[in-house]
Amino acid sequence: MKQTILVTGGTGFIGSHTTVELQQAGYNVVIIDNLSNSNTDVLDGIEQITGIRPAFEKVDCCDKAALEQIFTKYADIKGIIHFAASKAVGESVEKPLMYYRNNIDSLLNLLELMPQFGVKGIIFSSSCTVYGQPSKEYLPVTEDAPIQKALSPYGNTKQINEEIIQDYIYSGANVKSIILRYFNPIGAHPSALIGELPNGVPMNLIPFVTQTAMGIRNELKIFGNDYDTSDGTCIRDYIYVVDLAKAHVKAMARVLDMDTEPIEIFNVGTGRGVTTYEVVEKFEKATGVKVNWTYAPRREGDIEKVWANPDKANNVLGWKAEANLEDVLKTAWDWQVKLRENGIM
Repeated sequence: MKQTILVTGGTGFIGSHTTVELQQAGYNVVIIDNLSNSNTDVLDGIEQITGIRPAFEKVDCCDKAALEQIFTKYADIKGIIHFAASKAVGESVEKPLMYYRNNIDSLLNLLELMPQFGVKGIIFSSSCTVYGQPSKEYLPVTEDAPIQKALSPYGNTKQINEEIIQDYIYSGANVKSIILRYFNPIGAHPSALIGELPNGVPMNLIPFVTQTAMGIRNELKIFGNDYDTSDGTCIRDYIYVVDLAKAHVKAMARVLDMDTEPIEIFNVGTGRGVTTYEVVEKFEKATGVKVNWTYAPRREGDIEKVWANPDKANNVLGWKAEANLEDVLKTAWDWQVKLRENGIM
C-alpha cells in the first residue's frame, strides 16, 4: 500500500518539486499551505507532470486545531516533510517576531501531534545558515562543522528548530527525523510547468535575475563587491531544486523503511562554491540574454562564503547532486518565459 506523506508548504518552490518526486516514487501526498507565498495554480502543474493531483488543504501550521483536523481527515499519514516557514534573510531582520512565531510555532504543533496520530517521521527543511560564516578550516562545510551564532533571525529559527527536534527525540518521543541542511536551491522543473514564483519582489537571487532579464525589474543589485573572494562577491553552493527534491524522497524512505538512528543530519549541496557574479555571467551564457545589474552595498545578514561537503549525503543517504549549473539556470529562464507566455509575469 502506498504510504501517505504530509507536505507542509507544498505549493511553494521546493515543496511543489518535492511533491512531484514523491508522487513519481509512489507516495500519496497531502499538501497543506497557507498560500502566503504561493498559489494553488501550482497544483495544476504538479498534475500535468505526474498525472496525479495531490490532496490540498489551505491550512496554517501555526493553527494547531486546524492541523489536528488534517491528521484526523487523513488518518494514514506516516511521514511529514516540513517546508512551511518564512525564509527571507533580509525580511527576518526587519520582522524578527513574525519569523520566530511562524517558524517555531509551526514545528512545535507538528511535533506534538505526530505521536498522537501515529506519524513516524519528519524531514525538516533546515539551512546552511546554521553554520554562519565558517572559518577557513571548515570550508567546504561538513555536518560536524561548529554551529555559529546566526547572522539573522531566519538563521536563528533554523538553529532553534534543529535543537527542538533533537531535544524532543532525546526525550524519548517515538518519532524519527532527518534534518536536511540546504545550500541554495535554484532552477525549475524541466517541463517548465512548475518553478519559483514568489509573491511580490523576489528575495532570492535567481528569480530576481530572471525577472530583470525579462524586463520586469529594472535592475539587479549584487550586494557587496568587496568580500574576500575571487571577484569580491559572495560565494554560495547552488543546488538544482529537482536534485534537492530527490534528496527528500531518499530521506523519507530512510526514515520510514530503514532501521536507522532516530535523528540524522545531512548537508544537501553540490560541493562547488560559485560567486554571485559568476552566476549572472553563467546565466547570460546559458540563455544568451543580458541582465542589467549593478553593485550595491553589502546587505545585513549575508554570509561571505559557504559551500557544502556533501560526502555524507552521497555515501550514507545515497544521494548526489547531478545537474550542471548552466543547464539549471536555463531551466529558470525557461520557467520565466513560460510565465510570460501565460500572461502571469
